Amino acid sequence: MSVVRPRYLVDAGPLVAFFLAGDQHHLWSLATIRGLKEPLYTTETVLAEAAHLLKRHDPALERLCVAVHTGRIRLLSVIPAQLPRIAELLRDYPGRADLGDASFVVLSELYPLATLLTMNRSNFTIYRRADGKPVPCLFPS
Repeated sequence: MSVVRPRYLVDAGPLVAFFLAGDQHHLWSLATIRGLKEPLYTTETVLAEAAHLLKRHDPALERLCVAVHTGRIRLLSVIPAQLPRIAELLRDYPGRADLGDASFVVLSELYPLATLLTMNRSNFTIYRRADGKPVPCLFPS
């Protein structure tokens, strides 16, 4: 059994932008994600968010599903095991954190060397892990 050590986590924004050519961050997502040779990791919550955002774009949604099926995008589970910590984060960042954001803070606590690909600069520059450190992020310029 191999040990999971994700180097890259991916939020819904970059996933949507990667698969949707009309997205304003498509070129950044395409270049960034294609440049990473190892798998990208996300949560089922964030996958559901990306799928919801792509629901009117069948080819893009299908490509997202294929990427998960082939293992290019892999899922990490934080629910139910990490629900107490997620609830704490939702309480600590009221009106700001959602379930997907909180799941990435938790994943960053579990895998502190992993970098999160996200468009969400306004939130992820504020969130802090339990050790007080920010979540390492890669944002579009």
